[in-house]
Amino acid sequence: MKNTKKNTPTKKERRAVIQRQKRKKRLMWGGVLVVGTLLILAAFLALAAQPSYPVDPADAELVALGQQVYQTQCASCHGVNLEGEVDWDQPSVDGLLKAPPHDETGHTWHHNNAYLIDSIVEGGMRLPASSGTSPMPAYKNILSPQEIGAVLSYIESTWSADILAQQSRK
Repeated sequence: MKNTKKNTPTKKERRAVIQRQKRKKRLMWGGVLVVGTLLILAAFLALAAQPSYPVDPADAELVALGQQVYQTQCASCHGVNLEGEVDWDQPSVDGLLKAPPHDETGHTWHHNNAYLIDSIVEGGMRLPASSGTSPMPAYKNILSPQEIGAVLSYIESTWSADILAQQSRK
């Protein structure tokens, strides 16, 4: 029998439409899979490109390196014995923030290592204007990631076990 309806597709035409729809779905899901894989790969590469800052106050070599770097780069402002500037918690007459102590009397241990690393890497320009102006330079182009981690290792090696435990929970 011949199909008498003009607009009714034949079985063959219906099969062809279904096949085209299946191909489109496969192509779409293949594209989604490729894009998803590329996004995961890009995220992995971005994380792998992040510098590693080794912080371990129990590592004697790292602490010794950190002490050297601290004495050369940090002690002139933060004090030879990590004591900070005199009246560090009071505003200075020129409006600049003073260098805080890094011993247990200061607030360094109130921050996690990621924040402390960022503070060293970016320096005073990381602070919002409402916090005040810090003259601390950015060390990202001065110190290596190894040296930055070593400085924190040295500072943390001077803290008591109780302070270390509290800081590690930040």
